[in-house]
Amino acid sequence: MKKILLVEDDSRVSAFIIKGLQEEGYDVALAMDGKTGLQMALQGNYDLVILDIMIPEMNGIEVCKALRKQHTHVPVLFLTALGSTENVVMGLDSGADDYLSKPFKFIELLARVRTLMRRSTYSSGSESKTESTYQFGDLELDDETKTVLRNGMAISLTSTEYRLLLMFMKNQRRVLSRIDILEEVWGIDFDMGTNVVDVYVNYLRKKLEKYQGPRLIQTVIGMGYVLKEAE
Repeated sequence: MKKILLVEDDSRVSAFIIKGLQEEGYDVALAMDGKTGLQMALQGNYDLVILDIMIPEMNGIEVCKALRKQHTHVPVLFLTALGSTENVVMGLDSGADDYLSKPFKFIELLARVRTLMRRSTYSSGSESKTESTYQFGDLELDDETKTVLRNGMAISLTSTEYRLLLMFMKNQRRVLSRIDILEEVWGIDFDMGTNVVDVYVNYLRKKLEKYQGPRLIQTVIGMGYVLKEAE
């Protein structure tokens, strides 16, 4: 049985979510503040963390960042009333994997839970992978150790930035549309256009070019992005 940790201080919302997920066969634990949630997430073997942002003791952004500092790869789904594009990007940049704004329909929450569960299963190695290391020029990515090097220098990426780079490394010199990237990296559209893709490509470019290397991710006007040598 898949285990989910819900960190939510609204008892009505938590009761609604727990009831629905348990009916779908999930084992759900509840924490009602950030510090307790972080402790449970680090000590328990959870398959997914559903995390509100506006929670007492320690907000959801801080909890997610603390989880990622501990190198935990458990998928994190933010569930919050803060639904602006800026808040979505901030949440994802803290290391979250997905973001759902309140109010929401349970069927949409369930779809996102299933998507993250499938992604986590693949990442953990329970499905076969034909290749784990990728190289493009002086850029190297090892999908077993989740490490990225450029010219021998380690590059620290958030989980979302990492998945974005992995997609580019698997599709070298192939133009990827924003819709392609949304579906592969985030699983589903966030109903806010494609701005999040552009934002994350810029984040990734800055990190890859930190050591004065040439630009590797090129913009193809009107089409999308491609990993290739600059012309």
